[in-house]
Amino acid sequence: MSILKEFREFAVKGNVVDLAVGVIIGAAFGKIVTSLVEDLIMPLVGSLMGGFDFGSLAVKIGGATIKYGNFIQTCVNFLIVAWAIFLMVKVINRLKREEEAPAEKKEPAPPPRQEVLLEEIRDLLKKK
Repeated sequence: MSILKEFREFAVKGNVVDLAVGVIIGAAFGKIVTSLVEDLIMPLVGSLMGGFDFGSLAVKIGGATIKYGNFIQTCVNFLIVAWAIFLMVKVINRLKREEEAPAEKKEPAPPPRQEVLLEEIRDLLKKK
């Protein structure tokens, strides 16, 4: 029974839940970017190049077909995902720095009353 309890505690920790949410959002984001590349960007680039279709680029070597056009689309897909993640991390880091900056400027908390009284007693004893 303790193994199940440990697993439950592990599974409901914030980091594990955050990771699961990140994976799900990442998968959905990947589909969006794939559609963006395949349905918008590559056809636009192909039309600017005179009706060129990157998806149809392939070379037959013996019985194998090497689809390097799909590889080019996948590389563009990767670059877009990497750029979007870079921008998101940059924004998150900026927000964290803005949160930390005001925290550093806070005045230190006043010492506890007990400590103040002890300092006053010490000062009185020094005067005598």
